[in-house]
Amino acid sequence: MNVNGYEIYAGADLRGADLIYANLRGADLSYANLRGADLSGANLSDADLRGADLSDAELIDADLRGADLSDANLRGANLRGANLSDANLSDAKLRGAILCDANLDGAKISFRGDLVVVHFTKVSGDE
Repeated sequence: MNVNGYEIYAGADLRGADLIYANLRGADLSYANLRGADLSGANLSDADLRGADLSDAELIDADLRGADLSDANLRGANLRGANLSDANLSDAKLRGAILCDANLDGAKISFRGDLVVVHFTKVSGDE
């Protein structure tokens, strides 16, 4: 699959890629290197992002409904306004991640590590 001139596949090296508003619905990006990539406004619903490195990535207003982010590295990622409803965040690394205004309705969240300096301001989800 080719999106915005980038080859999209499991384990792809997409460091710093410009994938703003890209349609990556259902894409297999497991174990991909997306460090510092800009995925703002991208459709990543139902995407497989298991074990992916999304550290320092921009995911502002991204659609991650139903995405599998288990074991993903989201350290320092900006998920402001992202829709993570029904996403799997099991064992994701979230240190320094920004989740302000994110939707976590029905998201599966469990951690082995810590949540030091995670910004959860105005997060919506099941209460």
